[in-house]
Amino acid sequence: MMTNGMYEIISKKRDGLELTREEISYVISGYVGGGIPDYQIAAWLMAIYIRGLNERELADLTEIMLASGDRIPLDGVPGIKIDKHSTGGVGDKISFVVAPLVAACGVRVPMLSGRGLGHTGGTLDKLEAIPGMNVFLIPAQLRSVLAETGMVICGQTDSIVPADKKLYALRDATATVSSIPLIASSIMSKKLALGTDGIVLDVKTGSGAFMKDEQDALRLCRAMVAIGEKTGRPTLGIISNMDQPLGRAVGNSLEIIESIEALKGKGPEDIMQVTSALGFCMLRAAGIETSYAQAIDRFGEAIASGRALSVFRRFIAAQGGDPRVCDDYSLLPASPQQVEWAAPASGFIEAIDSLLVGMAAIDTGAGRRKKEDAVGYGSGFVFQAKVGDRVEKGRTIVTVHSDRPEQTPIVLERLSEAIRIGPRPVAEPKMILHLVDKDGARPWTYS
Repeated sequence: MMTNGMYEIISKKRDGLELTREEISYVISGYVGGGIPDYQIAAWLMAIYIRGLNERELADLTEIMLASGDRIPLDGVPGIKIDKHSTGGVGDKISFVVAPLVAACGVRVPMLSGRGLGHTGGTLDKLEAIPGMNVFLIPAQLRSVLAETGMVICGQTDSIVPADKKLYALRDATATVSSIPLIASSIMSKKLALGTDGIVLDVKTGSGAFMKDEQDALRLCRAMVAIGEKTGRPTLGIISNMDQPLGRAVGNSLEIIESIEALKGKGPEDIMQVTSALGFCMLRAAGIETSYAQAIDRFGEAIASGRALSVFRRFIAAQGGDPRVCDDYSLLPASPQQVEWAAPASGFIEAIDSLLVGMAAIDTGAGRRKKEDAVGYGSGFVFQAKVGDRVEKGRTIVTVHSDRPEQTPIVLERLSEAIRIGPRPVAEPKMILHLVDKDGARPWTYS
């Protein structure tokens, strides 16, 4: 059967009609090969943005994008391998806690991660705060580190899903980034390129999340779970809260320190709630039958025995980093300036806007607005109080660590906008909102 040309394919999707697998393949192969111009792909992307894709179209798009590049097989690494992916947020350092924790429980955890851009921090930037850390590994090195330590976190190479890289640059320039089917195919094509046995997703919602609307977050998570399950990989997801920064630290080396503290049993409650939920889902994806309470017990024992921290220490060493940072935080980069932001009034913290905090973190040097920007590894924030806490006027709420002292007045102004204090007590926010698996989405009821 003859495949329609690009004009006809754009017209079909513009009119809400279903595209065949052959038509989707024609578009992706033509664009990657240079035969279809940007302006036609831009029109096709906008048609998808407006009209969407059905489940079959979405699965086909993901598989075709996956086939555009290399895969990293993990067959030679013994044991069950489960990947974890987060849609990103302010203070999200969960990978550095959950990966060693789950690895200490016998499940290997490989992750391909990225750098920070905009208001969300980058996993690779945080790792590079550790002296000597190598975050770019060839596949043989990735497999070796995973087999040796039980976990690996490194960057994605250009040969993995090149179609996604090219499409994303165009989506960014054509206001089509926030399309749920395009996000789902982008994430899952890269997840499927890594030869894991299952995938667990952390889709965040709230002011500091990409998906600010809870129902949009659910739709995205359901779409990605369906793609994973269709390929035969157990896939589960949670919807977690990103209305305020996660944990107390925001910034690169500051978040590494907080992660190590969590592995020593001193993690903030919200960090441990999200870690426990994702860890439980990762054990389930690995086929380990356990109740939530039993999973929590296993994680507690892995921390108390020191096994989880030992995994993290060995992982750092295996990727060229200095494992002594786990015991001596002075080996990590520090900022030249520390300034305190104090409560302007007594009362209760009603809200901390994650987006504003993330933008303020960029002004300290902790993040980047453009991919070429340098990052100050020691800069960022440490919060002494969070939503629901009572504070007294003049009490320090945030310690600002800055590599850009000239920006400090702007940083303090942003914090004043981000943190709202009121006269009445407020409840601590619920961290885990929903569980999504092959049976659908339902409220999170585990505790």
